[in-house]
Amino acid sequence: MCYDGGGESIGRQSAGPDSPSRRAFNRLLMAGTGLTALSACTPAPASAPASAPAGIPAPSPGLSPGVRTGSPTAATSSSPPPNPPSAATLPESTTAAATPPTPAAAPSKAAPSKAPPSASARGPQHSLTDPVSPWVIVNKHRPLFPATFVPPDLIRPSVRLATSGEAALLNSTTAAAAEKMFAAAAADGVIITLASGYRSFRTQTATYGSYVRTRGRAEADTASARPGYSEHQTGWSFDIGDGGGACSFQPCFAEQQAAVWAKANAHRFGFVVRYPWMFHEITGYYYEPWHLRYIGVAAATDMSTRGIATLEEYFGLEAAPGYL
Repeated sequence: MCYDGGGESIGRQSAGPDSPSRRAFNRLLMAGTGLTALSACTPAPASAPASAPAGIPAPSPGLSPGVRTGSPTAATSSSPPPNPPSAATLPESTTAAATPPTPAAAPSKAAPSKAPPSASARGPQHSLTDPVSPWVIVNKHRPLFPATFVPPDLIRPSVRLATSGEAALLNSTTAAAAEKMFAAAAADGVIITLASGYRSFRTQTATYGSYVRTRGRAEADTASARPGYSEHQTGWSFDIGDGGGACSFQPCFAEQQAAVWAKANAHRFGFVVRYPWMFHEITGYYYEPWHLRYIGVAAATDMSTRGIATLEEYFGLEAAPGYL
């Protein structure tokens, strides 16, 4: 007794008022069963899929390994009406037999994004875009502005150096924290050296260009930041070395005393390992156990306590595996 109201029914000849099927239908109504039969033919509202379609990430309050921001778009009819409703009034999902919402019913809206973990950090909140902010985020989606930014308070920290020139400089806040951290490591019998600090726009241009000439642009982007996209230019970051000089800027550095100590203790002085192991699809860079970034003791300790690995996750930002 049920007739599909979908596309296949378009063009069928309707049953006449005296046709056998119409007479049978009227008898059902008279017997009091018509409403039951009609309700059995009414399509059920479309339900939400159990999981997001392949290739579309599920919504999340922040970024975590394997999780991206965004939400699946609602399914829509393949044949829209001649005058489709505006986006402001279109319900999130519709079917051919769906009942229009009453005027008093507002269309459902996506739940607002939850505050990122950083929102509950102790102490003041800081800008994520201002390069003089300890929370500024610089990655392959977020270049410095201005691109040629120079920290106004560059100084040479009183630590053991394995470099010279501008690379021996840090901004004053990072320098003070580095001095405390290096001294604490030395007290534990671990010698940490400053291997590379501030890097100007001009220096980064030369460094990146060298990688492009020798390896090609695609491979250069996996090893070196483009000019204006380097954390080193902010003065908030630096690379460390081990007192023995072993494995500098190599994967085996992760096993050296300086790297092991820094990974376990850097948060106590406001630092995080900026590019952790197996998070390159979020940060855009492979593991760099030598690259430390200052964000303040409260935030760094909060990240460590919660087990949050990247700044993108902590500040609720999208992953930045490649340049836009």
